[in-house]
Amino acid sequence: MGREILVDGYNVIKRDASFQSVRQRSFEAARHALVTQLINRYRHTPHRVTVIFDGDAPQEQTTHEQRIRIIFSRAGESADSVIARLAAQARTEGRDVEMFSDDLEVQHAVKSVGGMAQSTGHLTSQLNAPPKHLKRLAEHRRVVRRKYGLDPMRGKDDD
Repeated sequence: MGREILVDGYNVIKRDASFQSVRQRSFEAARHALVTQLINRYRHTPHRVTVIFDGDAPQEQTTHEQRIRIIFSRAGESADSVIARLAAQARTEGRDVEMFSDDLEVQHAVKSVGGMAQSTGHLTSQLNAPPKHLKRLAEHRRVVRRKYGLDPMRGKDDD
């Protein structure tokens, strides 16, 4: 069984440079970019991924985009309190919890119920990383080129 992965959406968007230019256009575009990256990263995993944003509607709003659950908190309730509630619920049901936020209060709340809290930088480094097989292939090519003195910048006709 996979982990329950909780993402503090606006915390990631506001703190990561890769979302800054998108955020300048609109928060909606930045939210979409984050959800798209989460889909790409977790689509072939058993994990349950939820991204939580602060909302302003009278009721909590939940939607799904592919396998990602998107929650907007209700007016007067912070995304942090929704994350703490979801973490406690998942731990009660016996699931491991991994949460991504730089907010110390929500990190403490998740850790206090037995979950694991990670920084937003840790998440974005995973989102922006190449797939493991491509990373291994690139490293192999680099080693082979160095070993045999091959220069990829030189064409075969440059002699």
